[in-house]
Amino acid sequence: MDIRIGITQAPREIALEVEDDAKAREALKASVNAALTGATDTLWITDKKGRDIAIPSAKIAYVEIGSSDPDRRIGFGG
Repeated sequence: MDIRIGITQAPREIALEVEDDAKAREALKASVNAALTGATDTLWITDKKGRDIAIPSAKIAYVEIGSSDPDRRIGFGG
């Protein structure tokens, strides 16, 4: 699934791709919720390549969780 995270006072958002299944989606939502409510100081996410990304909870402006679209077209194709 694709994740986009907006950071306050930053011109660009963070875009990640993580494993897509129902269990991972719910775990990610719980982690984001904990970060946004102040239960944790840092949001940790592991992407598809196995990299760990840390985002300070106080700097998160928004989080968008979407599904990976295998039919996504790039370029001028019809």
